[in-house]
Amino acid sequence: MLTYIIKRLLYAIPILIGVNLITFMLFFMVNSPDDMARSQLGAKQVTPQMIEAWKEQKGYNKPLFVNKKASGVDKLTDTLFVQESLNLFSFNFGFSDSNRDIGEDIKSRMMPSLAIALPSFIIALITNISLALLLVLFRNSLLDTSMMIVAVMIMSISSLFYIIAGQVIFSKLWHWFPISGYENGFGAIKFVILPIIIGVFAGIGSSVRWYRSIFLEEINKDYIRTARAKGLSEISVLFKHLLPNGMLPILTGVVVIIPTLFMGSLIMESFFGIPGLGSYTIDAIKAQDFAIVKAMVFLGSVLYIVGLILTDISYTLFDPRVKLG
Repeated sequence: MLTYIIKRLLYAIPILIGVNLITFMLFFMVNSPDDMARSQLGAKQVTPQMIEAWKEQKGYNKPLFVNKKASGVDKLTDTLFVQESLNLFSFNFGFSDSNRDIGEDIKSRMMPSLAIALPSFIIALITNISLALLLVLFRNSLLDTSMMIVAVMIMSISSLFYIIAGQVIFSKLWHWFPISGYENGFGAIKFVILPIIIGVFAGIGSSVRWYRSIFLEEINKDYIRTARAKGLSEISVLFKHLLPNGMLPILTGVVVIIPTLFMGSLIMESFFGIPGLGSYTIDAIKAQDFAIVKAMVFLGSVLYIVGLILTDISYTLFDPRVKLG
């Protein structure tokens, strides 16, 4: 197991380098360091001296990939890409282009993101699996057909519609929840209930259909027929035999999501004014703050790779036939 994890971590290094390379290329194709300096300085008359001073302060005065003025290895190492990449791999995110401590921002904004993402994830997982098992129990019935029609309708509508409709109905008309905002501590509960409800409802259609198809594929296999032949009730068959075996493909899509919960929801946090990592990333893109953008892209890639490793490890917990080596 340990050997396998080490190998996967080593494989992750070139992946992270590639993601970082693409991020640099895409960002600097749109924005030059001079444009970034003008945007951050915000003065009406920005002089060339002010631009050069800002670039030197932030390290953007170095060449992007190749330093023709240097000699030897320094041609590649004394560049913006290598220097910034080394900082990222040591998780030293430094300061943003607007002089904010990115590490401290991530720490302070992580909890608001988790306050929405974690309950939404847990509630949605339990709800979707329970509904899928219910539909399998009453498969080919009127309930099954009706629920599938409703599921397709739910997943056919954009999540933006549910956000706007939820704010109009529950906040403006009924005044059950605040329309936006956030408070630290227990005061945050009233602000996150509506985003959690909308998040769970918006994803219920696609998830229930997917879980139902997985369970239906398992329901006609030999081990299920053997369990029924032993006299077990249909409920026992579903929960003791069908569910554990059906969890294997579900884990592929579920476990990999867990680390990305820290990144928050870009759309949800922006609409509800939640000061999480999702809105933090959106604000950085709007402000063309490259330091924050590259830090968040790198962090998201790291968390996604961790999720993939956790997915493989979780297989051994549900399927003893799978051995990692």
